[in-house]
Amino acid sequence: MIRYVVGAVALCLAGAAHAQTEAVCRGAEGFAADFDGRRTFLWRPSDLRDIAGRWSDDPALAPAREALLADAGAALTAGPWSVTDKTRLPPSGDPHDYASLAPYWWPDDGADQPYVRHDGRVNPERGGTDYDAARFSAMANAVEALALAHHYTGDRRYADRAGLVLRTWFLNPSTRMNPHLNYGQGIPGLETGRPFGIIDAHRLAPVVEAVGLLAGSGALSAAEEAGLRQWFGALVDWMRTSPLGIAEGNTVNNHAIHYDVMLAHFSLFAGDETVARQVLADYPERRIARQFAADGSLPEELARTRSFHYSASTLSSVYDLAGLGECLGVDLWHTRLADGRGPEQATAFLAGWAGREADWPWPEMRLETDTFHAALLRAARGYGSADLTAAVRLYSDREAAGRINLVIVPARPAGN
Repeated sequence: MIRYVVGAVALCLAGAAHAQTEAVCRGAEGFAADFDGRRTFLWRPSDLRDIAGRWSDDPALAPAREALLADAGAALTAGPWSVTDKTRLPPSGDPHDYASLAPYWWPDDGADQPYVRHDGRVNPERGGTDYDAARFSAMANAVEALALAHHYTGDRRYADRAGLVLRTWFLNPSTRMNPHLNYGQGIPGLETGRPFGIIDAHRLAPVVEAVGLLAGSGALSAAEEAGLRQWFGALVDWMRTSPLGIAEGNTVNNHAIHYDVMLAHFSLFAGDETVARQVLADYPERRIARQFAADGSLPEELARTRSFHYSASTLSSVYDLAGLGECLGVDLWHTRLADGRGPEQATAFLAGWAGREADWPWPEMRLETDTFHAALLRAARGYGSADLTAAVRLYSDREAAGRINLVIVPARPAGN
């Protein structure tokens, strides 16, 4: 049995700046009681209200606001999208089954096998019409943009279009996706689907939050909202019981943590707190003990060709899981093993590279800071840390157009 404790570390991660007026996430009901019936879990009412109050006149929000309205405007006429639109049937022969290509696998006529792996290099076939990945991303991106645009502007067109997109992908019998990923990230000639394909469903996280934000808009009927909960409940059941889902849960890299976040998030949305509680209870032994190093690094991610990106994206998922933990009264933010390993130590390790990411000594094919900025923003918000907020501000101009700036407000230094 691994012993773990709750405590604080140096880097000034303690002191939640939002605590005095913070809304409460109440299990499967999310923030609904404190958010006018809007059942979100990761999008906090205080943050969205803060942003709404600055929406029109804060120049710092202008790049993100303009980018969001451009995306939402485009979504008014794009789509709606469906898994049945792909031009190649999946192995099952059922067009309602989601199918995608493993991103880092490429055809190689000179090899003994038809496809070979090139880590970090995305095969453009993945985004083609034979597969669903591009449509999946477009659908999720549109729903998120439309819901946020409706929330901040009150323009009913955005909500109505979001409802159409959701009905088309999840609910209409002729166009809906079956709630599984048996054919996710397949490799032609090798595997029809892989456990790693389940990570494709991480695109659904903003969809869950967007559905909550649309409550009361009339975009969805009560029966349609129930249908979405049922769909996500079926996906959770498949993730927990299918051979691919079980295998994905047993991985020891970023996939495992993304899996936990999806399982907890989707189960709460579906109304099942039991699954989410089990994920949270297993986290110290199953994830920290197996994936976090003594120096705070994530060794499995450092071994990748895009180690900076994967380290940051994995910690972002750790922070999302900690946010979901709050909904069930579980503090993952400060959970650590007896030897000190945990998210605080990992945060200190990664945040230590703020402002000097160019010196990152591990492999990185494309040094970009959007994912790093998103991780820092989540950490600054979760820990209420002025030090982390200062790190976020190093990237404020560079990442000003990022949509995350419209859903998370970091801690503010005293006096601001």
